Amino acid sequence: MSGHSKWATIKHKKAALDAKRGKVFTRLIKEIMIAARAGGDPDSNARLRTAIQAAKAVSMPQDNIKRAVMRGTGELEGGQIEEIMFEGYGPGGAAVMVSCATDNRNRTVSEIRHMFSKNGGNLGEVGSVAWMFERKSQIVIDEEKIGEDELMAIALDAGAEDIRNDGGQWEVLSSPDMHDKVLEAIQKAGIPTLEAAISMVPKNLVKLEGKNASGMLKMTDALEEHDDVQDVYSNFDIDEEEIDKLSK
Repeated sequence: MSGHSKWATIKHKKAALDAKRGKVFTRLIKEIMIAARAGGDPDSNARLRTAIQAAKAVSMPQDNIKRAVMRGTGELEGGQIEEIMFEGYGPGGAAVMVSCATDNRNRTVSEIRHMFSKNGGNLGEVGSVAWMFERKSQIVIDEEKIGEDELMAIALDAGAEDIRNDGGQWEVLSSPDMHDKVLEAIQKAGIPTLEAAISMVPKNLVKLEGKNASGMLKMTDALEEHDDVQDVYSNFDIDEEEIDKLSK
């Protein structure tokens, strides 16, 4: 899930423990295939360039990347993937957006709707919650890797709009068209990134506690486990003390 770094912290820890590399590869391959429809040259296709960078960051073999690009451009069979964005609400009224990539629209719509209702949420119409988010470049960095002043000097000079600290991580936000430039500046400075993508960032946060917090984390977890789900965005906020309590 993107859009809130406290959850990103949990997600990265889980990924390290679960080592679900195959699932990560599947999601990135779908993104590369979809992005490649607009052209197979990453130099002139920003979305494809970002997808390939993400794939390389998790050590995806070059042959896998090449085949995904060729499927997307139609040079190889198997590129019939459709994008769907679901919008709705989770427990406690938190807004949720779910990005999916599927080869069977009817199946995915049915299963995502079921997952919302099963976990105390409600699937809404297109546009029902999208207005609560902004499309942004989001680069996440471990707080221990660099100090605030140094990161600000690098990122803001490259065109970043804002830098936030939440849950032991720096979150560098920029307009989507500045993503490559800001990421390149951070990488040239030798700063490792935990995540770098174009995300839907919430404008405001909804505080959740108790059963609503537990239900929201359960729902998000379930959605992320779905094979067709590429990313989950939400505007929930849960105190770290609450997260610690729920994880015990």
